[in-house]
Amino acid sequence: MSIIGTRVQRVEDPVLLTTGGTYVDDIACPGALFATFVRSVMPHATITGIDTTSAVGSPGVVGVFTATDLGFELRSPAMAPFNREMKRRWLASDTVRYVGEPVAVVVSDTRDAGADAAELVEIGYEALPVVIGPFTSIRDKQLLFPEAGTNVAFSIPKTEKSVPFGQCDLTVSLTFVNQRLAPCALEPRAALAVWEDGRLTQWSSTQNAHGTRDRLADALGLDKSAVRVIAPDVGGGFGAKNGAYTEDMVVAHLARHLGRPVRWASTRSEDMLGIAHGRGQIFEATMGGSHDGRIQCYQLRVAQDSGAYPEIGTMLPFMTHLMTSGVYDIEHVSYQADSVVTNTLPVGAYRGAGRPEAAAAIERMVDVFAAECGIDPAEVRRRNFLPPEAFPLATPTGAKMDTGEYARALDLALTAAGYDELRVEQARRRATGDTKLLGIGLATYVEITNPTQTGEWGSIEIRPDGSALLLTGQSPHGQGHYTTFSQLASELTGIPIDRIEVRHGDTDLIPRGAGTGGSKAVQLGGTAIWQATERVVEDARHLAAQLLEANPDDIVLDTATSQFSVAGTPAIHRSWADLAAQAVASGTTLSAEIDFQPAGATFPFGAHVSVIEVDVETGEVTVVRHIACDDAGTLVNPLLVDGQVHGGLAQGIAQALLEEVRYDLAGNPLTTNFMDYAIISAAELPSFERIELQTPTPLNPLGAKGVGESGTIGSTPAVQNAVVDALSHLGVRHIDLPVKPERVWEALRRSR
Repeated sequence: MSIIGTRVQRVEDPVLLTTGGTYVDDIACPGALFATFVRSVMPHATITGIDTTSAVGSPGVVGVFTATDLGFELRSPAMAPFNREMKRRWLASDTVRYVGEPVAVVVSDTRDAGADAAELVEIGYEALPVVIGPFTSIRDKQLLFPEAGTNVAFSIPKTEKSVPFGQCDLTVSLTFVNQRLAPCALEPRAALAVWEDGRLTQWSSTQNAHGTRDRLADALGLDKSAVRVIAPDVGGGFGAKNGAYTEDMVVAHLARHLGRPVRWASTRSEDMLGIAHGRGQIFEATMGGSHDGRIQCYQLRVAQDSGAYPEIGTMLPFMTHLMTSGVYDIEHVSYQADSVVTNTLPVGAYRGAGRPEAAAAIERMVDVFAAECGIDPAEVRRRNFLPPEAFPLATPTGAKMDTGEYARALDLALTAAGYDELRVEQARRRATGDTKLLGIGLATYVEITNPTQTGEWGSIEIRPDGSALLLTGQSPHGQGHYTTFSQLASELTGIPIDRIEVRHGDTDLIPRGAGTGGSKAVQLGGTAIWQATERVVEDARHLAAQLLEANPDDIVLDTATSQFSVAGTPAIHRSWADLAAQAVASGTTLSAEIDFQPAGATFPFGAHVSVIEVDVETGEVTVVRHIACDDAGTLVNPLLVDGQVHGGLAQGIAQALLEEVRYDLAGNPLTTNFMDYAIISAAELPSFERIELQTPTPLNPLGAKGVGESGTIGSTPAVQNAVVDALSHLGVRHIDLPVKPERVWEALRRSR
């Protein structure tokens, strides 16, 4: 019986729920020193002096270091397309550009001693004008990097110069926000650096051990072989831990400089000021078409807030560009973007990384267009979907899509929601003057998974006792990789899942790896394990043939018993342990490894229906139901898919209702802990209604697509559309994210 597609319970959970995981800050390292960073309290200023005298004399302090002390040089952005003059040091020395930027570091015998001494470091500042907001940054004459001559770090020129809106019966335009978010991984960032014989070993809370190793090696002027990175259990990442930060480099440098291990663990408030934010786009959108709801033209201009220094978030408009037209067949699509620097924390890749932004833009605009046409938003979507028979296809913005059944997904979601009945109930409440108005919001989306089309390495070894060891370049931080990869190997070998061990996240043990991000774990890491296992089964058949004195073509593996035998004579057989022992006796191992390179990216899709209530007396929005139909190709473990989608739904709904990183006009952060930044809880969420949809992709042997970001992408615009839908009869056309009570009140006030 196949276990692919079955709801196997997570094998990771017993340890995590009893004794707990082993995270970076749990790693024992006798004699390690503690690093404490002194951070800027100014959003933009010239540093006039740094006095460390009092801190150096503080009890337990080994040293206090600045960029000058450690010889840190200015470095251009890591990604080549960015403005090369927008340079930074690992510790700021001349200019600070955001609140929270590291300026100095205290090294001490204990963590508490470091925290006390950090308060004694005196930094002199001369304030500079502050630039807040991407459109302000584009126009502002105040430059964060005068030598760059601009605040624009990266641009995508307008892709279609002249969009024929004049040929449309009607057009709609809207300027709106996809706000900054904080990743809020439950485990803040941490690092532990140890040097031995000129070689660095660094434990890191990272999604990508090999990427972190490569950046550390480059930063420290080392060959990659001189750096070992270990990612133990990682308590969440959501894209923000997909690489090394300045603190990681400083900790490694300090350990080498002092000749002793050095460790650092961020506090929650420190992480809110230091870990890359997500999203941060402003849209200027125009859509045009015919009175019958056919969309003919769509134009999107994006202003991306990159924060103070160009990091991966600066590149996010590229992903937004790729997915601009979403699930729709639109003849004229134009896109342009500017990523600009501002006096705020740098922006990184947050769950979806540019794809949720694209979906949020077009799904909001489709609803605005439908309202202008006077046609139900579900019907407008149906009239404009790319048809299933058109796949594979290339969109106007260059997305090479594999499969798509968008109308099917929408119909499944609408049927499950009872869409017609919901519209009747909505009308009843409006007619009776009910103060709790009903809103029904739709979002149909497509995303790209493994957008960089990277490959992945994986291996399997059969041990002498008949158990198996899997090695993977993927790096789990909550997704259930141990379970999924064990299922795949067990399916082909018959070895029970509880006898399969999975290892990851050690660059000495794993020769290559792409890390986890872009929803590529199963389609890449899973396929590599699958193909390596197929190879080891074939090798085992040849070994069994030798032992059973038969032709390899006549050897069969009974996965129910994990026994090899000659076809038709199962009584005489050999086990995996027998064959592994034979391999060892021959001076080798029963093992195989694979580098899997996919033929392209995959494009999972889905449709969400959100049912909300808006209390017009308080402005409070309550999500009553949320129905999600999400395609992920072949589902290896539907239980884990449920978990990934549920988590994504929570994060997407949180963006719609609550979460927002805020700065005042002077550049001061207003959301620096969980008292100020409203992360969502179970109390604000309904029990989600999931509809499984499987459209296997031809681009990998498993037929699998990604699903880790899907829930996040579909849910945010569905909820936003639902809130506007609830109030549309009152003249409300749009409410910006997050749709908090005060924004609902303001929208109602303006409509009266």
